[in-house]
Amino acid sequence: MADVLAPPSTTKTSRIVYRQALMRDAADQAEVFYHAVMQGASNHYTLAQRRAWANVLPREASAWAARHLLYTTLVATSDNRCVGFIELDGRSGRVETLYVWPSLAGRGIGTTLLIHAERLLVEDGHAAIEIEASAMLVDRLQRRNWQNLGEQTVERGGELLTRYRLRKQLNAIET
Repeated sequence: MADVLAPPSTTKTSRIVYRQALMRDAADQAEVFYHAVMQGASNHYTLAQRRAWANVLPREASAWAARHLLYTTLVATSDNRCVGFIELDGRSGRVETLYVWPSLAGRGIGTTLLIHAERLLVEDGHAAIEIEASAMLVDRLQRRNWQNLGEQTVERGGELLTRYRLRKQLNAIET
């Protein structure tokens, strides 16, 4: 099991840096994912649902490093530690995952990661971006002009979880 990531600094002076993921970010990604699900989603899903969800992906750096080969992965870092990330399937224009350390949620980190992902998709000629969002994210996305295409139920480890399929039209901005 990966070393446990200490909670990131939450001081307002910590600078968030956005960049392409590196192999050294993989262990932090595993911890961000685990804590975002287990703590961050606690008001929207039961403990059993969160455990099943968290067990979908291993809490091991090697598993997350391997995902870098499948998806364009962008990270948000603070003090050189990953505190949020997005995995983007550039072929389909789909966000595979988007997670932020729970104590940093609501500070615009996820929004900024999405903005960077949208820019990459526009540059690649995509007209839209899609995501299957959790109950904790759907309202935030709808406030940012994402269209809710409907509720879905998925099974994870014998538990049923609600998620929402959303889509946003992308517009190229001339600079």
